[in-house]
Amino acid sequence: MKKAKEYLFSYGILQKEKFQMEVLGRILQGESDSLRGYKLSLFEIKEHLIAAGHHPMAMPTGDKTDIVDGTVFEISKQDLELLDSYKIDDYKRTREILDSGKQAWVYIAG
Repeated sequence: MKKAKEYLFSYGILQKEKFQMEVLGRILQGESDSLRGYKLSLFEIKEHLIAAGHHPMAMPTGDKTDIVDGTVFEISKQDLELLDSYKIDDYKRTREILDSGKQAWVYIAG
């Protein structure tokens, strides 16, 4: 049985190979893409094993002229569940349509 493809759009730390190796144990392959109707703001994560510091957070604006650039990765459902365990409560995961037409999961302000 063929597994369904999951896509995840990243505009932040997941684009870094070091984070990918620490969390998933491998380097992901991705493509540049964009998300419309959002803008980035900086958010401070004070206590986190891997990701403490200031990180971008996508905030919905509803304005299609607002664009967040990033990378879309094809990942497994297990990868997605593992990444969920690293996200803090201030983020939530939602599906969005990217400029490429791909439907992808995105972590946004929760």
